[in-house]
Amino acid sequence: MKIKLLSPDAQRVEQLARLLGEADPSLEVLGVAAPPQALAQLLSGSRPPLVLVDGVEAPALPAIARFTAEHPQIETLVLSADQSPAFLLQAMQAGVREVLPSGADAAVLRAAVQRAARRHAPAVQRNGQVAAFIGCRGGNGTSVLAANLAQRLAADGTKRVALIDLDLHGGNALLLLSSQHAASDVAEVARNVQRLDAELLRSAMVPLTETLHVLPAPEDIAQALEVKAEHVQAIVRQARQMFDAVVLDLGARIDALSLPALDQAAQVFPVLQPYLPQLRDARRMRATLQSLDVPQHKLCWIVNRCHKHGELPLQSLTQVLGDDAVYTVPNHHASVGAAVNQGQPIAAHSPVARALDELAARLAPKPQQPQPQAAPRREGWFSQLFARA
Repeated sequence: MKIKLLSPDAQRVEQLARLLGEADPSLEVLGVAAPPQALAQLLSGSRPPLVLVDGVEAPALPAIARFTAEHPQIETLVLSADQSPAFLLQAMQAGVREVLPSGADAAVLRAAVQRAARRHAPAVQRNGQVAAFIGCRGGNGTSVLAANLAQRLAADGTKRVALIDLDLHGGNALLLLSSQHAASDVAEVARNVQRLDAELLRSAMVPLTETLHVLPAPEDIAQALEVKAEHVQAIVRQARQMFDAVVLDLGARIDALSLPALDQAAQVFPVLQPYLPQLRDARRMRATLQSLDVPQHKLCWIVNRCHKHGELPLQSLTQVLGDDAVYTVPNHHASVGAAVNQGQPIAAHSPVARALDELAARLAPKPQQPQPQAAPRREGWFSQLFARA
């Protein structure tokens, strides 16, 4: 990979070139001693994929902005002593991809170069399957099932799985699996949706393992109100290109934000419990999904906390749900309660985990087979919403 290095100090040019060589001996570094404002003139005859500009201060940003506008295909990184939020925002608006501290060592430079190389590498288009979980009412264990299904899908290490928490007004999917702190969330990605790509989404997600990444819901409800349906659509579409499976936690309601997620889902899992009042909830949910033209073959109803001596026999449910697929998850309070209280996945030996393993088989990659044909519709549910409005 070729890198053009620019610094107003000739000694810094030599120092940074040496550090870049230590970071990756395969790099071809061309260093030039010149101020940042001379960037455009010095690159008039070459088009390296990466430019590293040293000693950048606020007055140099307009010149860098003109350069990035003329050469959007070139990754522009800067080294600056100014790490204030105001400067970082100005640099981002100028088209700078990353702002590194002036004292960055070989490890920091290597990581930045590797990120740039990944962005230039041909993207692996995965077209992952989307599973959307939605509760017939709150408290049904929808988030627990969604989070742990994602964890079980990723457990064997052969599939890359994303868990996206779209329960924006109180989602806690990340807390159900880990105590890790989230540096970003759905609202933050939505604010930067105009430059959304694989690198941005990956950097916003919490990597729980090499194969499981989580994009949490925002903690601030005020920020959640800024998320729009088109943002959700873009985020899910980008995640599908990066992961083999994308699990969505939609909470317990269908609204304008959940429609674009449902529209991209290969499987929709409404969750209910085996209690008499939830028959009415299931009936209402089914009528709503039918009104949105959700194909029947996509639906798989999950009866959570199911036990032999429950208040409501499965036969009563099947009468309400007709020919829809119904799946049961056993009631095992000990393992689920322990996992939730500790912020850990449900133990693999739990009957709930074993049931989720069976459910995960529905999302495993399969050879292409003819799908049952749904009734023709002119447009997606997302489009229908605005057409009706």
